[in-house]
Amino acid sequence: MDLKGKCALITGAASGIGLATLEGFCARGASVALNYLPGDDRGLAQIERLRAAGYAVFGAPGNVGRPGEAEDMVASAIETLGGLDYLINNAGTSSTREPIPFEDLDALSETFWADLLTTNLMGPFRCTKAAASALRQRKGAVVNTASVAGLGMRASSVAYAASKAGLINLTKSLARSLAPNVRVNAVAPGIVDSPWIADWPEQRRESSRRNSLLQTMSRPEDIADVILFLCAGTRMINSETIVVNGGSVTA
Repeated sequence: MDLKGKCALITGAASGIGLATLEGFCARGASVALNYLPGDDRGLAQIERLRAAGYAVFGAPGNVGRPGEAEDMVASAIETLGGLDYLINNAGTSSTREPIPFEDLDALSETFWADLLTTNLMGPFRCTKAAASALRQRKGAVVNTASVAGLGMRASSVAYAASKAGLINLTKSLARSLAPNVRVNAVAPGIVDSPWIADWPEQRRESSRRNSLLQTMSRPEDIADVILFLCAGTRMINSETIVVNGGSVTA
């Protein structure tokens, strides 16, 4: 897959799935804008590392959860890149490090809900809307990072599951909005062995591995492979959500 001359913007790309996806685009010759939260030193460090390796990587700081800031970030990235072929809406949050039992509705405050929805649902909408014109010009593609939680599987909270279910539905709606020139799809990872679960005890990790038919957890690179395929490896997959979790055996 030769992506020389192509341009991509990846949100939430300072670590995990976003960073693996960005590295995949770089390795194939694309110019890439790395979005990260302002003040997150990881983003700056990754940009420096990748540039030193000879890749065309540009910083795109901004919080997609904030109206106005998200749109300004996208516009700046498109100007820097000189256009846009691929938008990967990967930035997201669970707003909690430990799962909140579904029966504990009192733990889900208005603030908790608002934080999740403005980042996980409104964020991708803001970025896609801001990038729509540039994507249409190049007959590009959008990929949203959803979750198996949005398909009824276990989640960190009711609110997180609802936000990802909304993103899966938004994916279908945006595919209609941007047709016929832009394809819009989503990936739905299960648990990914990333920095987010670095402090999990081994027993919890083993439980996650047993829940997969492949008896292993996904790595960020596994999700990135599917994102790259949906962007540049196919022309007829549209409005779909691809589950990437090794075949989970539990709901």
